[in-house]
Amino acid sequence: MAKTIGILGGGQLGRMLSMAAARLGVKTHIFEPLPNPPAGDVASKVTTADYSDEDALKAFAMSVDVVTYEFENIPTEALDIIESFCPVYPGRNALETSQDRLAEKRFLEGIGLSVAPYAQIDSLKDLEGALEEIGVPAILKTRRFGYDGKGQFKIVAKNQAVEAFDSIKGAPAVLEGFVRFEREISIIAARNKNGEISSFDPGENIHLDGTLHSTTVPASLSHALQTDAVLLAARVLNALDYIGVMGVELFVTQNGLTVNEIAPRVHNSGHWTQNACLIDQFEQHIRAVLGEPLGDGQRHSDSVMTNLIGEDVNHLEKFNNYALHLYGKADIKAGRKMGHINQISPKST
Repeated sequence: MAKTIGILGGGQLGRMLSMAAARLGVKTHIFEPLPNPPAGDVASKVTTADYSDEDALKAFAMSVDVVTYEFENIPTEALDIIESFCPVYPGRNALETSQDRLAEKRFLEGIGLSVAPYAQIDSLKDLEGALEEIGVPAILKTRRFGYDGKGQFKIVAKNQAVEAFDSIKGAPAVLEGFVRFEREISIIAARNKNGEISSFDPGENIHLDGTLHSTTVPASLSHALQTDAVLLAARVLNALDYIGVMGVELFVTQNGLTVNEIAPRVHNSGHWTQNACLIDQFEQHIRAVLGEPLGDGQRHSDSVMTNLIGEDVNHLEKFNNYALHLYGKADIKAGRKMGHINQISPKST
């Protein structure tokens, strides 16, 4: 195995990746612009510098064997510097596709997958025309830098076009039509350099105020749809020649599965694997980027993962029989993910 993995981003995902790497005897080096990141408590080394700091990026890249990342919005210029010294996994193709919602939808359609009705929005006129074609309700989303409900405006009436466009400050955007769905699920899957793929069971997601609240496994799905979801994720991974773990969010509709979005990294909806599987998503990602064989993704237990948002972390008495995962964040803020719990039970299906 390589001795040191560089991780771009020092949040909770970087923290849990570092903990998984340590179990395998692998060191991690975090690159993070903000001081005292959660991952800094457990990583071997931390570089605190901006993604525009060329000297810091060069020194970081020269100190590690391979680089991965915990979030998508990494400047292309930073990757240019790093890749001249060491490989970055998942690769540039996956990152660029996921960074732009429009590019992502076009890619997914191009490999034969279903997505929500959408339109490219570059002006108020575009938005007004798209609302006539797609109808309401709809969601206006910035093409870049949106997560956990940020950079979005729900439009329930066509006369909200100006308000919606002003809310995103004229940024390039996509209008998405609403999809009538029975439930939302996600697939966490991994692929290594040899094309080996391992997928975890689909999880059923509940969102509150645009943020993931809980993921339940097994999801309420027929065996056929479970198989379809796993095969769909494999199609995405192979099309991108992907290396690492990916999260694929799907809507279950009367007509089958519709892709909501993809995330080229370990994913919040995969945290249940930490206590319900022998090999969790974080170890699977470390194995993949190091070029090692993937582990067995089978679960040994049913699980419910619940995010601890803001003050939830101070009210754990409402939960029973849980494994607690805290992220080491000093300040409690509304909407901030402070940790999560996993509640497991004997495997049912």
